[in-house]
Amino acid sequence: MKINSNLAISDTGFIFNPSNGDSFSTNALGADIIRLMKEGKKTADIKKAICEKYEVDPKVLDKDYDDFMSHLRDHFLVSHD
Repeated sequence: MKINSNLAISDTGFIFNPSNGDSFSTNALGADIIRLMKEGKKTADIKKAICEKYEVDPKVLDKDYDDFMSHLRDHFLVSHD
């Protein structure tokens, strides 16, 4: 998955899509995932960074990450590579 490059995200997790004017909010973990995606990081690298920063179990992260990606897809914030 690739995050849409035109998205703006604030430090507080506010996401703005200038293409259609939609806005969303996410928690710190979601904001970190989006920032890492915008940096072009691969999924494995994103998950590793999140596990290290938040000390989350990798199996728990796998499920939560997939759920988060599903929400991003539902709102057209990501595209397939």
